[in-house]
Amino acid sequence: MPCEGTALVKDADPICPTKLRVEAATACQLACPTCPTAEGRIDAALGRGFLRADNFRRLLDQAGGSLQSVELSNFGEAFFNPQLLDIFQIAHERNVSLTINNGANLNNVREEVLEGLVKYRVRILRCSIDGTTQQVYAVYRRNGTLDTVLGNIKKINEFKAVAGSRYPELVWQFVVFGHNQHQVAGARLMARILGMSFFAKLSWDTDFSPVTEVEELERQLGHAATRERFLTQNNAIYFESNCQQLWQQPQINFNGQMLGCCKNYWTDFGGNAFDDLNAAINSPRMIYARAMLQGEAPPRDDIPCTKCDLYAARRRLERWVVPEEAATDFPGPSDQNKAN
Repeated sequence: MPCEGTALVKDADPICPTKLRVEAATACQLACPTCPTAEGRIDAALGRGFLRADNFRRLLDQAGGSLQSVELSNFGEAFFNPQLLDIFQIAHERNVSLTINNGANLNNVREEVLEGLVKYRVRILRCSIDGTTQQVYAVYRRNGTLDTVLGNIKKINEFKAVAGSRYPELVWQFVVFGHNQHQVAGARLMARILGMSFFAKLSWDTDFSPVTEVEELERQLGHAATRERFLTQNNAIYFESNCQQLWQQPQINFNGQMLGCCKNYWTDFGGNAFDDLNAAINSPRMIYARAMLQGEAPPRDDIPCTKCDLYAARRRLERWVVPEEAATDFPGPSDQNKAN
């Protein structure tokens, strides 16, 4: 049934978000160290596959007229999806805006899809580029080619210029490691030249290529250089707003599984969003998870949040999702370091 009503905060109330996250592809051609996709950790619960255009249309039918936007990237490379251009067109015809905002490596993209980003007004494309030279870029983005990525960005800018369009807004995402910390300033400059905003993301793995020149790096970044220092300096958990997705922007797998948020690859919450969006968003386990995140229910083994480091940190610090956060829109890439 179409989603009805407005998003509510209490864990027992049904919610009806105006935004969704739907995985376009759980496959990726790169072999990035520590990535759960490259290491095969997502396979058991999520599988490998692509969002089909007919299922995407079914999802929009389920949402009725309440849906405003959909995020298409998560664990895989969205541009691997062979039907991505059709998905762009369907969303455009339904007046639903699209973003590819969780990161794309942009190594293998057909030119007509690059043009489609502009033609169908995909709002944001965030590109994962962790170096300004091939040698440094490939330390983490293994199997990737920097010149190819930069060439594709230039093609997008050419299509934007011809169309006189500001979309997609381009974001250069730079995950900060020890091996690339000396290239932060250069990457920021290259991003500006390419008409991109710059977002320095803090590494999630303190064991892989940890940053060293912390104080100098923080001077360049304008914020903490590690997630641990972010907690100390801001009294906040880095990217803690991911938990808000269970209210504001629930994550759906390519096959319709309800995952709740972008971090979950352990198990689904039950239900299939392509068959019944309302039921999947408001399944008993989703309702219980929202209560857990608000500190109103104890952890339970069948709830994916129990396996998550963000929930563990919230529980340790008693830093629960409060009604104001649950009712506040999920921040975009330029807000993440400030808000989380």
